[in-house]
Amino acid sequence: MNILLLGSGGRENAFAWKMAQSKHCSQLFIAPGNGGTANFGKNVALKATDFKSIGDFALKNKIGMVVVGPEEPLVKGIHDYFLADERLKSIPVIGPQKAGAQLEGSKDFSKDFMQRHQIPTAAYRSFTKETLQEGLKYLENQSLPIVLKADGLAAGKGVLICENLAEAQAELKAMLADAKFGEASEKVVIEEFLSGIELSVFVLTDGHSYKILPEAKDYKRIGEGDTGLNTGGMGSVSPVSFAQGDFLKKVEERIVVPTIEGLKKDQIPYKGFIFIGLMNVNGDPYVIEYNVRMGDPETESVLPRIESDLVELLLGVAQENLQEKEFKTSTKTAVTVMLVAGGYPGAYEKGKPMSGMENVRHSMVFHAGTENDNGVIKTNGGRVIAVTSLQDNLFDAVQCAIADAGRIYYDGRYFRSDIGADLLKIN
Repeated sequence: MNILLLGSGGRENAFAWKMAQSKHCSQLFIAPGNGGTANFGKNVALKATDFKSIGDFALKNKIGMVVVGPEEPLVKGIHDYFLADERLKSIPVIGPQKAGAQLEGSKDFSKDFMQRHQIPTAAYRSFTKETLQEGLKYLENQSLPIVLKADGLAAGKGVLICENLAEAQAELKAMLADAKFGEASEKVVIEEFLSGIELSVFVLTDGHSYKILPEAKDYKRIGEGDTGLNTGGMGSVSPVSFAQGDFLKKVEERIVVPTIEGLKKDQIPYKGFIFIGLMNVNGDPYVIEYNVRMGDPETESVLPRIESDLVELLLGVAQENLQEKEFKTSTKTAVTVMLVAGGYPGAYEKGKPMSGMENVRHSMVFHAGTENDNGVIKTNGGRVIAVTSLQDNLFDAVQCAIADAGRIYYDGRYFRSDIGADLLKIN
């Protein structure tokens, strides 16, 4: 079977690496891919949101499955586009239709969904430009800190934690009246701040049955000790030591099952991944957000721990017989360290030649923001390379990933050397 994978990040490089190992994969195409994905298939110069070109390519190249990496094509309706075309509708798309993609595309929709199906989450209310004054008044009676979330997709930048009332009111005005995040903040969710430890749980579903994939914890802040600006993720760890046994049972019973059942009750078809961002509040799980795809850099820690054939599982999703598929995970620990460009997450330079990848000893290297310039791998993004080490225990995985990250060099290279250190203390 020929497979088309959409996306260009570290997540897609990890997917390409895993899918290329499958007995079902004849040829893998990645659109647009990056400097590392070409090691596992053929990069194709197509935008992930150019549905017509993707459809034409799928027909011309006898594509048997389309796997959607990022959220934007899903929210914009790529699955619906294929279903609406007589020539394309028989090609399975892994990723929800537009209705299901609202779980990520609209914070207000997802909060309403959770409330309707009694899924534990923080208390909230939503406001628009027309109800700005009500929103300002509402803030006066809330506990601090308070969370403001742009309703739509804002490239990971639409969530603000405000420490005092003046800041919260100023930011609410900026989001609603001044369109701080453009169309994404035409509606804003004001949400209770939950205090606890964050983690991510990933679910693969065919709309009826599901498999719970390995959980992970990611590290958002740029600086050591979780300081400084938020980023797209500086590293991740799987499994998560504080989220085993009883806690994961609570996650399944209180969140995963009601989510799958809620989608069915609401008659929302869903075939693909559900990324559940959770807060562990004194041993109880609360949903912070849903995403409708795998996370990045969590994917780079999760996929190496899946021992089953990934394409076989995805076929189970497409054919709605996922419950019949064997699913095995490794007991080993994966630690991912993200190398970023100097200046990231602010202004950063691209086009820096890279070296040392051949010196990596105990890790896998997943390209994120790279390009192949006539045989020379150069930086081409803020998050450049993910280095993942899969070892028998957390300590060894941390040591190997950090050591191997240090073996890769380019001008301005930076990475956090404390990924997983907090979990070592818990252990």
